[in-house]
Amino acid sequence: MSKRKSPVILFMMIVLLLFCAIVSLAYGVKSVGIRSVIGAFFSNDAPLLEVNIVSARIPRTIFGILAGAALGVSGLLMQSITRNPIADPSILGVNTGASLFVVCGIAYLHINNANHYIWLAFSGASLAALVVYGLASIGCGGATPIRLALAGAAASTALQSLVNTVMLPNSQVMDQFRFWQVGSIGGASFEDIRVVLPYLIGGFLLAFLLVPSLNAMALGDDMATGLGVNVALVRALAAFSGVLLCASVTALAGPISFVGLMVPHLVRMLAGPDLKRIMPLSMLCGACVLLLSDVLGRIAGKPGELESGIITSLIGAPIFVAIIRRVKVRSL
Repeated sequence: MSKRKSPVILFMMIVLLLFCAIVSLAYGVKSVGIRSVIGAFFSNDAPLLEVNIVSARIPRTIFGILAGAALGVSGLLMQSITRNPIADPSILGVNTGASLFVVCGIAYLHINNANHYIWLAFSGASLAALVVYGLASIGCGGATPIRLALAGAAASTALQSLVNTVMLPNSQVMDQFRFWQVGSIGGASFEDIRVVLPYLIGGFLLAFLLVPSLNAMALGDDMATGLGVNVALVRALAAFSGVLLCASVTALAGPISFVGLMVPHLVRMLAGPDLKRIMPLSMLCGACVLLLSDVLGRIAGKPGELESGIITSLIGAPIFVAIIRRVKVRSL
């Protein structure tokens, strides 16, 4: 893609995100008009009930933007450091680590407060990622892409077995846990967003600072080392940034699948392989995908709603099949 087209695509993605945000505010179990959306921010003569509905959707929409952007960047980072085109944030055991801590908190600490879920899930996700990275670093050569993938797959399988061991014997724990596990942005409040916002900002800043080094690593570890890049340090920092972003979202919304997998591939089709171009586009595209999935879940599930994690799985599965059939993405 030429440099002249990059600003055009970026502008189009910003406009699309604005459209998705308006749709998220306007449509749901009860749909409202554009005038009511405007009335939630500015004083006008829109019906008070509809304005209140829009106001209640604002934190959900804001978190949807932040969560989608975080998952998009996290997936891009994981694919870059592992050079694995089908890698996503869960490759370091983030989702299963968070799930284990949440289910243990429900079963043994009798926790049923969403605020407590946040800290349990964040702690579990971070610890699982540290363990996986530690396992991959054992031996000469450090945490290579193939070692990270293998260690993550092994740890995820083991952790999921522990989750099932704790959950299955207790039907009450299973019922309570499944609402968190399915993945949804619907329960977010401004207080919840304030809790995770510092971690998201830190993850985004670190990711953008690492872009030049990650571009060099795309040429191969040996070439990157020759260009003066500390490959092991950059890979560790990029993994930390990806885990920080994904863990923050998982802690509040539960594990939302396929966004981190499909968004980087969609963006590469538009913008090419340069991370300077595709990282901001991954943020915007991830936010659009998650917001639209959330709206589709609300509309399709009337009078209730389908969680956004279900919709992203339904959308992402065919795209995943298409990705693994493409010859061009066998390596990055």
